[in-house]
Amino acid sequence: MLHDSRQGNDFSIEGYKITNERIGEHSDEFIVCNPERLRGQGIVDGIHSQSGSSKSGSSNKGNLAVVLVSGGMDSCVCAAIAQREHQLAFLHISYGQRTESRELQAFQDIAGYYRVDKKLICRLNHLTQIGGSSLTDPAIPVAEANLNRNEIPTSYVPFRNAHFLSVATSWGEVLGAEAIFIGAVAEDSSGYPDCRPEYYQAFNQLIRAGTKPNTRLRIITPVIHMRKSEIVATGFKLSAPFHLTWSCYQNTQVACGHCDSCALRLRGFRETGREDPIPYASR
Repeated sequence: MLHDSRQGNDFSIEGYKITNERIGEHSDEFIVCNPERLRGQGIVDGIHSQSGSSKSGSSNKGNLAVVLVSGGMDSCVCAAIAQREHQLAFLHISYGQRTESRELQAFQDIAGYYRVDKKLICRLNHLTQIGGSSLTDPAIPVAEANLNRNEIPTSYVPFRNAHFLSVATSWGEVLGAEAIFIGAVAEDSSGYPDCRPEYYQAFNQLIRAGTKPNTRLRIITPVIHMRKSEIVATGFKLSAPFHLTWSCYQNTQVACGHCDSCALRLRGFRETGREDPIPYASR
């Protein structure tokens, strides 16, 4: 169950270790989910598949959670985790990225799968105007995958997740939601600075400082410490609809297979011995 972190209690998902870390003398708790490491087996224990009756349309769930759903694999698994304990409200944000139409389709398909009635789709056109990323500026090519690079890749959209979380916080406060789920991944990822645990730690403090006294919103990042293979394994255990997701940075019909996002996704499926159900130009 998800308990009120402002009372100092814990949040637990079966099979996850939860830590509440203070971020200042007067700050709120920050919730981070860490999977019990079973990398050699490529699984996360304690998470079991749910029947269709346990999807968001069921009436036996707890309080509302806003889930940021891009349409990709990580946010889909994040939604699968959130729906075990919560009623869901799905938020999708388009910002002029190369594959925005395909990502929006994936969002709608995933929302239909989980029978989510509360949906909000926003456009943040200013991120395109700001530019600085190969996802929003057609003059900057999408780089070939390099999973060993140390520098931040050109696909990084400057401070993007702060914009996303601000929308989620505003909507969540109006809805009376208790949580914001986001599928940020820090460890097995492209190395975006706005996907680090300390980023969400700081943003939780900002939410506490900038919302009404009775607002109980906090950010939950259930896959932030997972490898892609663990995300894939968790998704299969929770019957996440991977076939409805889209991760490619540059194609909308057949995934390219050679951008960072495709390469990380394909490696995750390969390490779990599973077949990725979406089409690729090359694997």
